[in-house]
Order: sequence, then C-alpha cells, then structure tokens
Amino acid sequence: QVQLVESGGGLVQAGGSLRLSCAASRRTFVGWFRQAPGKEREFVAALSWGGHTTYYADSVKGRFTISRDDAKTTVYLQLDSLQPEDTAAYYCAAKASSSNYYSPSQYDYWGQGTQVIVSS
Repeated sequence: QVQLVESGGGLVQAGGSLRLSCAASRRTFVGWFRQAPGKEREFVAALSWGGHTTYYADSVKGRFTISRDDAKTTVYLQLDSLQPEDTAAYYCAAKASSSNYYSPSQYDYWGQGTQVIVSS
C-alpha cells in the first residue's frame, strides 16, 4: 500500500508558477497526471526513485520540473510559465516500476488531486 497526499494547487495568472507536492508513504515510482474538464487524464511527468530518472510529456518539457526530497519521501512538480491550457486537476500516482509510465491505467495508487487554475 502507498498513501499519496497532494498539495500546492491554486489560482495563478498566465506566465506564473506553482509548486505541487506529493507526500508518499514510501519510496516508489511516482507519476503526475492531469485532467481537464471533459478530457481524459493525461501524463505530465514521472520520477524513478531508485534510478534518478525523470520523464516528461512533450507539452510540459522545459516548463515543468519533477524532483524529490529523499528525507521527506515527497515528490515535487514545479510548474513554470503556466498557460491557461495547463488548467486541470493534478494527481500524483504510484506504481512499482517505470514500465508504461505514461499510462494512467498502469498505476496502482492515486492521491486525491489538487486543482490548478491559470487565468489569462
């Protein structure tokens, strides 16, 4: 079992920044996904705790950064240069390995989500 608790969402103007946090109950492979109203859940970024490897969706590469704090078993998602199209509920999720990291159906555990709203 892995418990995940997200925080850090909010309302920001276009061009602004937010940092999301995902507190995990243990070290594991962690991914961030987002879901806008009426759209499917999509992969944003992921991090392999053991191998220090990071993965990004093309749409966020260069703007978002995933990182971790080993002492706190917390994974962060830094959101920079935010645009209105980044508006969504953001979720962190956990799985045992990096295989098919981009597919939400491959993740076993999910947090409750945190809302990000970017105004133009």
